[in-house]
Amino acid sequence: MDNNSLISVIMGIYNCADTLEEAVNSIINQTYKNWELIMCDDGSTDNTFDVAMRLSQNDNRIKVIKNDSNKSLAPTLNHCLKYANVEFIARMDGDDICSPDRFEEELSFLKEHPEFAFVSCDMDLFDSNGIFRTVNYNPNPLKSSLIVTSQFCHAGVMIRTDAIKSVGGYNESSKFNRVEDYYLWVALYSKGFIGANISKPLYSMRDDRNAFKRRSFSARLNESRVKYKAFKLFDLPFYYSFRIMEPILKFFVPTFVYKAFHKNI
Repeated sequence: MDNNSLISVIMGIYNCADTLEEAVNSIINQTYKNWELIMCDDGSTDNTFDVAMRLSQNDNRIKVIKNDSNKSLAPTLNHCLKYANVEFIARMDGDDICSPDRFEEELSFLKEHPEFAFVSCDMDLFDSNGIFRTVNYNPNPLKSSLIVTSQFCHAGVMIRTDAIKSVGGYNESSKFNRVEDYYLWVALYSKGFIGANISKPLYSMRDDRNAFKRRSFSARLNESRVKYKAFKLFDLPFYYSFRIMEPILKFFVPTFVYKAFHKNI
């Protein structure tokens, strides 16, 4: 792998002072070295911004910007995108880590497969006790796959800059809070772009084993909105329409049933 292609890594940071240095170190330790990291603080109330500034002073590839108030993830990432003027953009979150060869593998894939606009990977979920689940994604999702569920690990994605900017970046409407990535995949596929997944857990997300309990009704509703958008944009057969209400129905499923189902799969 040559080091000629600069990658802009965009990271929205909010109250992640305790984990940010570990996340940034996993970028610094990449086998592929030609990257820049653009971190945007979204109005943190802890010392996240101070940690980010300290890290930037130790490595001139790291740039730190700041929102004038808390704006949520989509506007924060769009703020980062304004500073990204290279061929490839990678995502990363301030409380996660990625494998040392993530950038190398994803960039190699995109260079070898020009038909794909973006690529992501499988994902490990971990907490203080270690990895407790690996999420495996479909290597080649179709349009019809997107009405079932989001088919890509958002924070593990690498995307061609012209593709994400051609759809206007992330949709900042509150109707798509918590599902801004899902909406992005639908928008990209509707414009003829396609994505793929590398069948290796190159990304590790810090998560709570009981996170499913915190999925709010508004987040479920927004997910249904994305599914409806996919159904209409892709002109899918009518039998796919039952997928639209699925997230809302899941909200009313008793916790023990939902937990048992996910344990079995």
